[in-house]
Amino acid sequence: MSTPFYVTYQTTPELEEKALQLLKKAHENGKVRKGTNETTKAVERGLAKLVVLATDVQPPEVVAHLPLLCEERKVPYVFVTSKQKIGEAAGLEVSAAAACVVETQEKDLLAEITNTILSLKQKK
Repeated sequence: MSTPFYVTYQTTPELEEKALQLLKKAHENGKVRKGTNETTKAVERGLAKLVVLATDVQPPEVVAHLPLLCEERKVPYVFVTSKQKIGEAAGLEVSAAAACVVETQEKDLLAEITNTILSLKQKK
């Protein structure tokens, strides 16, 4: 499958794994928003700390607005290969095209992911 048009940089497998790990931990002992609508609202309201987007969304227009919105609001965002992985990490039995971390106790992991995202964006 080719890369969707909304993917602005290439995510490494290590970064994807760390983002899913943070999402899972935030689900267990913090706060997450699941789904495109909830994620969009959290970004617009300034609540989102990290947005996780799937690259296998059909049609791609469902999540295409989120990278632009995240750039505008200066919220870090990361792409993962499967919406099923996002759903599992967010504690759902179904897949999710997007999710975001609202609160987490894993501040160091969040900072590490954010720094990696910034360096990947500068390389592109």
